[in-house]
Amino acid sequence: MIRAQEIRVIDEDKQQLGIMSVPQALDLARDKGLDLVEIAPQANPPVCRIMDYGKFLYELHKKEHEAKKHQKQIQIKEIKFRPKISIHDYNFKMKHVRRFIEEGNKVKITIMIRGRERARPEMAQQIMDRVLADVSDIARQDGEIKKHNWASTVLIVPIKTGGKDAQTKNQKSSQKEVQDNSQ
Repeated sequence: MIRAQEIRVIDEDKQQLGIMSVPQALDLARDKGLDLVEIAPQANPPVCRIMDYGKFLYELHKKEHEAKKHQKQIQIKEIKFRPKISIHDYNFKMKHVRRFIEEGNKVKITIMIRGRERARPEMAQQIMDRVLADVSDIARQDGEIKKHNWASTVLIVPIKTGGKDAQTKNQKSSQKEVQDNSQ
């Protein structure tokens, strides 16, 4: 599949073997039991490398899989409220909202309105305002409040605090300041 007449060849130890013809490079690769792979076709002459192509693809797949492992998956959790919620139920649900936010998830707050409650939508708005005020220290509203005739919804997201690295740096710098002040 290599179309150039002369190519620059690099061996499996990443040492340059020089410029040679394609059949010579293929014979060299076959003698070593490896493949000849074109890695820089735009170069003049094109650069080819002698390597185990199957092993290369396997390692590439492993690197991609490892990178996916370290990515954080953000989920959207939903908590439903009613306008006539009791204090205990409200506090219980707010504990869950706080826990979800602290874990780094987004939370969809839904205030469900049924029957006669539709005549007084301001009750749902009061609950929504109360929820947003209670989590304002750790989360912020993302987008507008969406109002349907059966519910009002809003999405709240965690406030960025700089991540784990910033927290450890802040702790180290504050410890250093304490040590400097004590001397």
